[in-house]
Amino acid sequence: MTLSSLGLAALGTTAMTTRGVAAQPTGPGVELEPYPSSWLPDGVRSRFVNDINGLRVHVLEAGDSGRPALLLLHGFPELAYSWRNVMAPLAEAGYHVIVPDVRGYGRTTGWSADYETDLAPFRTLNKVRDALGLVLAFGHRSTAAVIGHDAGSPLAAWCGIARPDIFPAVVMMSAPTGGTATLPFDTADDPPRPPAAPGGPSIYDDLAALPQPRKHYQRYYTTREANENMWHAPQGVHDFIRGYYHFKSADWEGNRPYRLAARTAEEWAKMPNYYIMQLDQGMAETVAEVMPSAAEIAANTWLPDSALRVYAEEYGRTGFQGGLNGYRMGSNRVGREEVELYAGRTIDQPSMFISGASDWGTYQSPGAFERMQEESCTDMRAVHLVEGAGHWVQQEQAEATSQLLLEFLGGLG
Repeated sequence: MTLSSLGLAALGTTAMTTRGVAAQPTGPGVELEPYPSSWLPDGVRSRFVNDINGLRVHVLEAGDSGRPALLLLHGFPELAYSWRNVMAPLAEAGYHVIVPDVRGYGRTTGWSADYETDLAPFRTLNKVRDALGLVLAFGHRSTAAVIGHDAGSPLAAWCGIARPDIFPAVVMMSAPTGGTATLPFDTADDPPRPPAAPGGPSIYDDLAALPQPRKHYQRYYTTREANENMWHAPQGVHDFIRGYYHFKSADWEGNRPYRLAARTAEEWAKMPNYYIMQLDQGMAETVAEVMPSAAEIAANTWLPDSALRVYAEEYGRTGFQGGLNGYRMGSNRVGREEVELYAGRTIDQPSMFISGASDWGTYQSPGAFERMQEESCTDMRAVHLVEGAGHWVQQEQAEATSQLLLEFLGGLG
C-alpha cells in the first residue's frame, strides 16, 4: 500500500498555520474530514460517529454491521491507523471490525488538548463508557471480543471487568493487566490505624539517586514539558516518531527483554532508556540517540515512510497531550474511588495475551505478567510472544497477529 501525499484538504477545516504555536482545536464542534481512501488498505474505511459520550469519534471500520463485532483499542503514541493491517483479515473472517481514535487522539474531537484541562473525562471508566457507547451506536448489543494494545490493553481489560455482558472475550497486547485493586478485609475488630507517617524516599527518588540518575517514563509523561518536548522535538515530529517506533521495535537490537527480579530502582534501570530515561533528558533527546539510518528506514516494511507520515500529520496537528493525559491518571486520585468498586474482580471470560518476543512491555511491571496468568484472568486461553516483533506487534508482525486473533476467536464457540 502506498499513501497519497498528505494535503490540507484531508484535514477538512483549518490550515496548518497555527502549528508550532498551539494544537489545532480538538473540542466540541470541531469537524474534520475522514481519511482519503488511498491512505488505507482495501476493505478499510474511515468515518465518524457523533454524540458518543460528548465525542465525535473517528472510526476505521471493516466488514458489515450485521456480523459479530470486534472492538480494537490502540495505545500511545498510536492511532486507530495502527490496526490497519489486521482489520481486513478479521473482516474477511466474518467480523465487523470497529477501531476508534481513542479519546485524546487523532481525528476524534470533543476533548481538550490543554495541560490545564479537567482530567475527569480521561479517567479509565469514562473511556470504558466511550467504548460502550460506540458499540451500541453501531447497533450491537455485545461484541465477540475487545482487543487492546499498549495503553489500549488495560482499557480492554477494564471493558471486560466492567461489562462482561458486552465484552465476553478480552485480548490484551504488550501490556499485561496487573489486576484490580484490593480493599481492607476482615478488619472490623481492628483498632484504628494511626495516621500515615510521612513517606520516605520513593522508587522515583531512588532512580534519581542512582550513580547514573534516571527517571521513569510514565512520571515524565505527567509533566508539563513532555508534550512540548515531543511535539516540537528538535528533530521534528516525523523523525521523533520514527525514532520512538524504532527504539521499541525488534529492529533495535538492544531489545532483549527478560523478567526483572523486583520493583526496585536497580532492577528498573536495566531496561532501555525509553522506559527508564536519563534524568536530564526528554524523550525527544532519548530517541534521537538511536535514530535509524537511512538504509534501515528504507528497509522497514512494517512502517514505510508513507505510513509514518500519517502519524506525523496527525500528531503534528494535535500534539501529544491528549494521550499523555491518560498517564496523568496514574499520579492522582481522579477516578480512583470508582475503579475501587471493582476491587478483587477478575476477568473470568476467555482471554489471551499477545506481545512481541522483543517487547520489554511484557516485563516492565515486575510480577504483572505472572499475576495476569495466575490471578487476574481465570480463563486465559493462550499467551503468545511473537518472534520478530517488539512493542508494535500488530504492525511489525501483522500477519502473525491476525492469525493468532483468528485462532482465539475461532475457539470461543
